[in-house]
Amino acid sequence: MRSGTFTIHADALLFDNDGTLVSSLASVRRCWTRWAHEYGITAEDFAPVELHGRPAAEIAADLLPADVVPEAVARIEQLEVEDVAGGVVLLPGTAALLGSLPAERWAVVTSATRRLGEARLTEAGIRPKTLIAADDVTRGKPDPEPFLLAARTLGVDPARCVVFEDAPAGLTAGRAAGMTTVALATTHAASELVADIVVTDLSAVSAQATVHGVEITATA
Repeated sequence: MRSGTFTIHADALLFDNDGTLVSSLASVRRCWTRWAHEYGITAEDFAPVELHGRPAAEIAADLLPADVVPEAVARIEQLEVEDVAGGVVLLPGTAALLGSLPAERWAVVTSATRRLGEARLTEAGIRPKTLIAADDVTRGKPDPEPFLLAARTLGVDPARCVVFEDAPAGLTAGRAAGMTTVALATTHAASELVADIVVTDLSAVSAQATVHGVEITATA
């Protein structure tokens, strides 16, 4: 892992939400544990499941018969939306970084549904002009489709985008999209994260709008 201060010139910044802009880990664990109990999933079967950075539909499909999945996905969404109040907090550096960016130069790209994503962002006081959610794509992270859709929506070249992610699945998606990746060691150890730059959190990142796009400074 490289250390030092890095400067990146980009046209757009693409942010994951949970674990990158905000933390809702306590809420996620609380809701998914209740969900697993309701659907009779044993602790042994549920313990190894990777919840972070993956669409709920994929997680449910791994654990339940196909005919039960739609109902189960609707149930976990309802539990998580109901748990948003008091269950979401801004991570360090989020407010300052987003406040320095023009609205057309950044987007949130989340594996949550639009309903849940908007609820969490609203609770944290974040109102992106562009939000790509699980409902908008056919293949979620680690597939590059969500990030490529964000670039297309913003009207920028994917190669000129920088992805900010805390989860291995999201970083895989960013790399597959041909984008520069910045990993945040907020939910995983730095040694687990494969990215162009690894930082502690967004407090290590600053940005300044320029005539040609955005100049990003990151300290690893």
